[in-house]
Amino acid sequence: MLAPSGPDLPRIILIGGGARSGKSGFALARARRLGDKRVFVATGQSLDAEMTERIAAHVRTRGPDFRTIEEPLQLPEALAAIDDAEVVVIDCLTLWLSNLICRGDTEPEVAARVEALVAVLLRRRFQALLVTNEVGLGVVPDSALGRLFRDVAGRAHQRLAAVADEVFLAILGTVLRLRPEPLAIAPAESHPPASPGANP
Repeated sequence: MLAPSGPDLPRIILIGGGARSGKSGFALARARRLGDKRVFVATGQSLDAEMTERIAAHVRTRGPDFRTIEEPLQLPEALAAIDDAEVVVIDCLTLWLSNLICRGDTEPEVAARVEALVAVLLRRRFQALLVTNEVGLGVVPDSALGRLFRDVAGRAHQRLAAVADEVFLAILGTVLRLRPEPLAIAPAESHPPASPGANP
């Protein structure tokens, strides 16, 4: 069932796509139009030098107009604690799922965490934009862990799309609106190219 929506109600906006497809840039631009009190919830972890630089590049790209919360694991709890924002960007869902799997969570445990996230989103008071990677379009992963991640991500996407008011897919630098109908290309000015080194 979709979340209650209307001109004065906050929306759940799901934005998916491949790596460097333009999804993060689109989410940031959309967030800036939705409210002045903005929070960016980052799920990445600085586990090595490359990831540290990627995170730093992401910070530079979005600029100072977002308050940043770093939360790689307790995402539902972090969102539930936000009470002073008009719009929140979560970037990204698939990193959060990966963090849970790498922590040792089983598939049912990850599914329960996704349900906890949905529950928080359905009762939130802010506009929520969730950025995620579509990982199910390539070859079947050759490892059990890779196949688990693919399956977990696909099921999470289905669950979140079921409650989202708006769904977008970024591909080849173009953002397609899938919901609400009709299918359409989002205006180019709403998702400017990200700076080099960022991970849109």
